[in-house]
Amino acid sequence: MKRRGISGIISILLLGLMLIGATACRGSDEELSEQLAEGGVDLPVTARGNLESVNEMELTFGVGGKIDRIYIEEGAEVSKGEVLATLDTYALELAVTQAQVALTQAQINLDAAEYNLEQTQDLYILSDIKVATSDVEEAERYLNEALEKINRYYPGSPGEEYWQRVIIHAQARLNAAEDKLEAMLSGTDTEEVAMKKLQIEAAEQSLAQAEQSLEYAQKQLAEATIKAPFGGIVSKIGAKEGEFLSPAAFTGKTIVEIVDLGNMELIARVDELDIAKVRIGQKVMISVDAMPEAKLEGRVTFISPIAREPEVVLFEDEDEAKDYEVKIDFDIPEGLPIRAGMSATAEIIVE
Repeated sequence: MKRRGISGIISILLLGLMLIGATACRGSDEELSEQLAEGGVDLPVTARGNLESVNEMELTFGVGGKIDRIYIEEGAEVSKGEVLATLDTYALELAVTQAQVALTQAQINLDAAEYNLEQTQDLYILSDIKVATSDVEEAERYLNEALEKINRYYPGSPGEEYWQRVIIHAQARLNAAEDKLEAMLSGTDTEEVAMKKLQIEAAEQSLAQAEQSLEYAQKQLAEATIKAPFGGIVSKIGAKEGEFLSPAAFTGKTIVEIVDLGNMELIARVDELDIAKVRIGQKVMISVDAMPEAKLEGRVTFISPIAREPEVVLFEDEDEAKDYEVKIDFDIPEGLPIRAGMSATAEIIVE
């Protein structure tokens, strides 16, 4: 019993010393803050967070098929535009060739239709024009005879009504014959031209469809190759050579994941009591936990307008302080082995 009593007393004494020390430290910090404030110097805002890559992407094929080659390994460094993986493209190349043949044939058909239209302008020879001229003359004689006939009948008689109908028919016949002759003399047959124009329209539609088919086939072929959209490091390979990607599932399959370690940012959280002091463009000193000797310099590039829940919550409390996400851009010294996900502390200069 005595041993328990003594240990309990020791525990209480130690707890008391810890509380006194904490109070003293807090008091000294408050005094330091007051002294700095009186001297016109603001303490920097401290924020914790993790380093994240600005450019990080999961790459996949745009079509299904059998994976032919994967040219890189995990951890490999790649440059922008470098080929990373390809599918077996035999069927896709064949589709492109067929589309090119169809396009060529459609162009030939259009050229032929346009040539036929040009030839229509010289369709009639001299004998055809003579026949058309004779038809006009015959229609004129027929109309004149009808006009002479109607003059023999008095107004309102049955004969007058009949010859009036004959005159209308004769006039229409003359008009048609004159129109045909005029078309021949001008080198154009309206009915023939209309038909040739319809043929051209059909050929143009076929050509447009062939162009779309070729464009689609070429797009399919291009999507059978994965190229690096930016320079970086291969962080993951999610497939193997020879693996078949079904048309229904290829879009959800990550083939290669790359990350740009040369372009990173610090995503930090700032307490709501300090966020009002933070501004875009403020200077930031960054200390990476894994590399305490390395000091990085950056700038605030983004301040979230929405508060986030604290990352660690020990007890639920409606009055729990909220955090605001802040993004900080920084330069990476050459040769420094910075990695995404590393923890870091930011000192935001709020002068």
